[in-house]
Amino acid sequence: MFVSVIRFATLALPGIALSSLCLVAPTHAAAAADTVFASGFEYAAISAGPCRNFYPDGFSLLQGQLNPPIGTLSKPAKGQVFADPGFDTCMVRVTQHDVEPPQTFARNDYSRRQPFNADNSRLLVYGSGGFWHVYDANTLAFYKTLSGPAGDSEVQWHATDPDTIYYMPTNGGMNIYKLDIRTNTHQTVADFNGRLPWSDAKRLWTKSEGSPSADGRYWGLQAETNNFAIRGYVVYDLQQDRIVGTRSASVRPDHTSMSPSGRWFTASDDTLGTWAWSPDFSQKKKLHHKSEHSDIALGANGHDLYVAIDFQSNSGDVFYTDIDTCPAVAADADPASVPVCPRTVLFSTYLNGASTSLHISGKAYARPGWVLISTYGTRRDRSGAAPWFTDKEIAVELKPNGRVYGLGFHHGGADGYWTENQGAVSRDFTRIAFNSNWNTGSATDVDDYMIQLAPGMIPASQ
Repeated sequence: MFVSVIRFATLALPGIALSSLCLVAPTHAAAAADTVFASGFEYAAISAGPCRNFYPDGFSLLQGQLNPPIGTLSKPAKGQVFADPGFDTCMVRVTQHDVEPPQTFARNDYSRRQPFNADNSRLLVYGSGGFWHVYDANTLAFYKTLSGPAGDSEVQWHATDPDTIYYMPTNGGMNIYKLDIRTNTHQTVADFNGRLPWSDAKRLWTKSEGSPSADGRYWGLQAETNNFAIRGYVVYDLQQDRIVGTRSASVRPDHTSMSPSGRWFTASDDTLGTWAWSPDFSQKKKLHHKSEHSDIALGANGHDLYVAIDFQSNSGDVFYTDIDTCPAVAADADPASVPVCPRTVLFSTYLNGASTSLHISGKAYARPGWVLISTYGTRRDRSGAAPWFTDKEIAVELKPNGRVYGLGFHHGGADGYWTENQGAVSRDFTRIAFNSNWNTGSATDVDDYMIQLAPGMIPASQ
């Protein structure tokens, strides 16, 4: 690990004036070459963003289940670029909620939502009052408050168009809209009125925790009445404006989603468990007996992998299940008779009395075989030692005995929901957005932070 030092300098980011800024960086000179080699694999230099020219020649991420000293670091100013004291990765504070429009807090919305647009030039930030904001992900300047989306409105970036966002009415509705963030104008791209088998269904949504397929084509939604009574499930093809399948349901799930490939609809419920259904609802698979923090990622082989934690297991296992290879049963098979899909354990969290809460982001679709895991509220073990996974952002490879890279500490407390470490990763795994109150103890003094990596620092999974 490189030793970090403090350098006093002035950093000028477009749109941000910061004088006498404290810039913390690794001591080695920045790489001048377009490509550098480290730990047996190569990565390209960062071409845009606040961490351009930050990493020294030959820098490599710390690999393994490691817990270096977190050190002490004062809350950085907006735009301040610094090295995480434990892992020497490039971090920067993106927002200043008490000055910019978000006001009460500004944060990454959720681990299962992609915060970065198609070319990593924009960053989605959720603010107090239910407003959605867009920032320039390279200069960190506030761009604008979105007109249309409010609160739980299923905001999703377009898979290839960096200027387009999809959204739905607050708490679900009968339409999907497409928003041009340049003009703040929208158009209706899906209308479900008169197309559902339930006459009193008035809202479709994922309950604000799901995602469409990686290409944005297939959406997995739950249908509810105006009073939020569940009516059933819907798989919708946005490209062809076609309802692929529907199925009635009597138990309202925690959330629904579509797998990255579009091959599976998932419904997660703490009573019925988490299930994967074929888009036509003719087959199903049982992924987990509970509904826990989880996400669905792409494996290196293109399979859909369900990644979650099992708090009921003896070791508090974080695991993944290959949805595609799990045997399917008929849709009407007795749920009690359906075995849970086979799983692969990634690591255990019950280590000598230790435990942790965590969120999982499988949004690195262009870097298949990896997930980001964000831990918080970690409990020390019986000896008083902090376990290796304590309160940090971690890249985890989805394979038996896969590689693990620590990416940086959260630097925040567990002081209520808005302070939870809910990191999310860009499609190419070069940027991580996470929220932190920087250990102020406040439930709302929360800002959005970013870790930026060079392309290829997270190696291809084999």
